[in-house]
Amino acid sequence: MRHIGIVAHSVPGSAQCFQAVAQHGQQVMGTHKHPDVTLDCIPMGRSMPAWEAGEYDTIRTVLAESTARLASAGAEFFVCPDNTAHLALERPGPDLALPGLHIAEVVAQRAATAGHRTVGVLGTRWTMEAELYPRVLAAHGLSCRAPSAEDRAEIQRITFEQLVNGLFTDAALERFVEIINRLGDRGCDAVALVCTEFPLLVPPEAAPLPTLDSTDLLARAAVRVATDGHELPGWRGGPPG
Repeated sequence: MRHIGIVAHSVPGSAQCFQAVAQHGQQVMGTHKHPDVTLDCIPMGRSMPAWEAGEYDTIRTVLAESTARLASAGAEFFVCPDNTAHLALERPGPDLALPGLHIAEVVAQRAATAGHRTVGVLGTRWTMEAELYPRVLAAHGLSCRAPSAEDRAEIQRITFEQLVNGLFTDAALERFVEIINRLGDRGCDAVALVCTEFPLLVPPEAAPLPTLDSTDLLARAAVRVATDGHELPGWRGGPPG
């Protein structure tokens, strides 16, 4: 049995990841049982000026500190349910204190296994405008679509004015459904919800396309590594592969 570390960035999504690890662990191990889990959360406000300035190396330093604290607590590998944080984690630099599962790889593997061909990506502006998901999905033979510039701006507004503060409204859900429908019109056969708060807003039954919940998929993968004798991941930050 391996000890899982969670590198938290935003509070609602990290709490969701912790809960998902416990739930999936219980399904494997039995009632009231799950792998040991430690969560470390440095307040996101410490990183927001760097996000706005595009200073990813600064953010990587903050996330590396969190990873080191998890290692000190006994964690054997880490997951970070924040997709946007992976833009910083992929920056060149010293190896992180723990190996970690790369969230985009987990999502792409599931999309390919499920037979999807063209995946719409909903995340923060930074994630939607980065090459992270187009690159990783392409490596698995999949195409990628991002929302229009107008829709990306609306997603960013809702995310940081509402979702990261734990506010989930019917109006926000309606806007997301409209955006997903437009991605379907552009040929997407699934949509990846690659911001930790998005699955809390858009449950599968409300989405007009099949959804890939990056938080839940990452939690499932973490439980497999912790319980099934899988090899530890080899990624310690920097460009994967």
